[in-house]
Amino acid sequence: MQNNYNTSRLLLNELNVNDIEFIGELVNTPEWIRFIGDRNIRSKQDATEYVQKIIDNPDINYWVVKIRDGQVPIGIISFIRRDYLDHHDIGFAFLASHGKKGYAYEAASVVLSDVIKDPSHTHILATTVKENINSIQLLQKLGFGFSHEIKQEDEMLQLYAVSADKLFSGK
Repeated sequence: MQNNYNTSRLLLNELNVNDIEFIGELVNTPEWIRFIGDRNIRSKQDATEYVQKIIDNPDINYWVVKIRDGQVPIGIISFIRRDYLDHHDIGFAFLASHGKKGYAYEAASVVLSDVIKDPSHTHILATTVKENINSIQLLQKLGFGFSHEIKQEDEMLQLYAVSADKLFSGK
């Protein structure tokens, strides 16, 4: 898996300490809090600790998505090995002001197209809450299908899955 990716419109750079301010902003958006959960990031120190915890975890790959022109951060893509899932989980979150422009699809697609080159990634999962219609629509557009509900930390999550051989095949 690469540390950085490029598309015609976007740059995806591995999360680093220079992203603390942006991550502090993103995790406090109403959408993040509603659909992902409150991370209790209230200060620069909180954001620093949160980012460092992500960087230090070998089970987490996390990229900050930036618009190529001006390198403005607009969201994140994550690829995480969670202990309660059988396969890696892809995630995404974008500032609402940059929604519905195809950025999340473009960023997730470039990561997924690289991930499936690794034969150990036979299946890729994604979780969301059933109220997150935008996330569900994006997962479906990427080729994921609903698998089943799971309960994680007293929350019901919708589990979506795709096999690597079906990703981008149109099947």
